[in-house]
Amino acid sequence: MSEHEHYFTAQPASPGEQRSLTVRLAGREVTVRTAPGIFSPDGLDKGTAVLLREVPPPPASGQLLDVGCGWGPIALTLGMLSPAATVWAVDVNERSVGLAQANAHSLGLGNVRALTPAQVPDDVRFATIWSNPPIRIGKAALHELLMAWLPRLEAGGAAYLVVQKNLGSDSLQRWLGEHLPADAYAVERFASDKGFRVLAVHRLA
Repeated sequence: MSEHEHYFTAQPASPGEQRSLTVRLAGREVTVRTAPGIFSPDGLDKGTAVLLREVPPPPASGQLLDVGCGWGPIALTLGMLSPAATVWAVDVNERSVGLAQANAHSLGLGNVRALTPAQVPDDVRFATIWSNPPIRIGKAALHELLMAWLPRLEAGGAAYLVVQKNLGSDSLQRWLGEHLPADAYAVERFASDKGFRVLAVHRLA
């Protein structure tokens, strides 16, 4: 598999053998299924672990979003922490979407919906967005991705993005601050841990 394949190939060519993985999410030991051809198939990647450790608790209800869900660790965590909310797990990789949906089903999380971006209705607005965004797709594609989803925060909502420091977290923070209207958004470095930054984007109005 190429360096970039799992990020933007809808149906990766690598074999789809699934395997079980035991991970700790939302304070629980859970067993999930992963496969080659997706992001971090061998476990919980370091960035996602930092995000899940540092973010504040999600809203108890409303629409919650995981952008770039992979096999689903962020979406599954949101689903367990906020059972009354609807969690949207979004990925361009159809194998990731299938695995995330299957993992939600096996954990009894009927509030998690795994979909491709085009399947999310345009009128849905989100109370929170948690994401380990696909930095390696390149700046232009990353900026396009973020500008597709961040404006869909509802007023008072917040997005939390984990980005490796040496992959441009500080420059991304500056870029967001320059390209999101200052009267409607506030961008801050929310946390730093193990070479990662968690950026927060607050929707003010």
